[in-house]
Amino acid sequence: MNAQRSILLTALVALVAAGCHRDMYDQGPHRPLRASAAFDDGQSARPLVAGTIARGQLQLDQAYFVGVVGGKEVDKFPRPLTVAMLQRGQQRYDIYCSVCHSRQGDGLGMIVRRGFRQPPTFHQDRLRGAPVGHLFDVITRGFGAMPAYAKQVPTDDRWAIVAYIRALQLSQNTPLDSLDPSERARLPAVKP
Repeated sequence: MNAQRSILLTALVALVAAGCHRDMYDQGPHRPLRASAAFDDGQSARPLVAGTIARGQLQLDQAYFVGVVGGKEVDKFPRPLTVAMLQRGQQRYDIYCSVCHSRQGDGLGMIVRRGFRQPPTFHQDRLRGAPVGHLFDVITRGFGAMPAYAKQVPTDDRWAIVAYIRALQLSQNTPLDSLDPSERARLPAVKP
């Protein structure tokens, strides 16, 4: 009797297993942007569900990702400034910004010499006094003739560029009386 049950159970398992289909597993691939009869709209590419956020793309820190908190541009850097950040900012600035703004930030880059519209100098009072969030926002979304760079320049690099712009502004606009005597002694003599 035990042998019969064992044979019957084995036959039943084999019968059930033969009835299993792997249709969901073995379905054909849908090629992006090709027609498909599987969906009512005939498209194989599916739109994202409203409110979907890709893994790693949740941006809760408004100061860091937008440069604006409560409708006001931030006036302090959302991350600590480091030498490495300034060096990265200089490298990214030289790649993305200097062609228009020049390496000194005076707005006389190569593009301007070729007849394009001159951007503002970073050394004017309006931009020296602008919050860092303003500079970040302009790099992110563009302004006037300047295009948006959010797609080309990651958030960390945009903040690094802003830090470097602040360093450029300080390099060209530091009052002499703010330097200690040893630093003043190292400066070349100014001819009257």
